[in-house]
Amino acid sequence: MSRKCMLTGKKANNAFSISHSHRRTKRLQHANLQEKRIWWPEGNRFVKLKISTKALKTLQKKGLQKMADEAGINLNKY
Repeated sequence: MSRKCMLTGKKANNAFSISHSHRRTKRLQHANLQEKRIWWPEGNRFVKLKISTKALKTLQKKGLQKMADEAGINLNKY
């Protein structure tokens, strides 16, 4: 499974690591992803998703089914 949020699509960002002498080397800034078991009331079961912490906060406001529909994923697979 890739390092990508299943609900929002967040992924790594390219950036520079800057040393004390100001040399720049490329590095990745990864999204803060968590593997969570989330209760899905419409399916009456838990689903296991890899989501970002930002998506977790939004999930509490919108609900799992609505976010999954917006992302275009089928929760029956998870």
